[in-house]
Amino acid sequence: MNKKPKYWSEALRFLSRKDAVIKKLILKYQDKTLSTRKDLFYSLCKSIVGQQISVAAANSVFKKFLKICKGKINPLNVLILSSYQLKKCGLSRQKAKGIKELAKKFKNKSFDPKKITKMGDEEAIIYLSNLRQIGRWSAEMILIFNLNRSNIWPIQDIGLLRAISKNYKTKYHPPKTFVKKLSKKFTPYCTVATWYLWRSIDDEPIQY
Repeated sequence: MNKKPKYWSEALRFLSRKDAVIKKLILKYQDKTLSTRKDLFYSLCKSIVGQQISVAAANSVFKKFLKICKGKINPLNVLILSSYQLKKCGLSRQKAKGIKELAKKFKNKSFDPKKITKMGDEEAIIYLSNLRQIGRWSAEMILIFNLNRSNIWPIQDIGLLRAISKNYKTKYHPPKTFVKKLSKKFTPYCTVATWYLWRSIDDEPIQY
């Protein structure tokens, strides 16, 4: 893992001035920060594995996946695996297919990770979403956890919506107008607000 993003300290000052709820969370969770592996292939694989299953189930499947990759998740190691081996880890047919296709695109360079660094957030989300098994939610997770973009507000994320309901005492699902109002308040540091809201419902930070 690498150190915290450069914008983190400024984001904490900004959000603490803007919102009492986030200020309280910032004071409560001072032990860790957002970080990144800077390994996009690894992060994309982990994102695919974790789709539509619990965190515990995703961790279990990913450990098996890591083991059959002999501890190194990279395109070459994935390409030599059979669909049967991938399914045996607990991956669905569609997820196994998505991971295999991802490895091919990285190897033949039909997908170029370097392009993303020059893209704005929305353009990057669209580019990532062209990959099999990567939709908007997965792309946003990549922008948060791998690329550490500062202003991602993943409104499709159930955890974020639950955290908003819990901390702002709203119904579940919280009203869209209220969620949008929060995003305007937290901009340009929605990512940091999201991270602290997540921690309020799960003390162990997620990492892709």
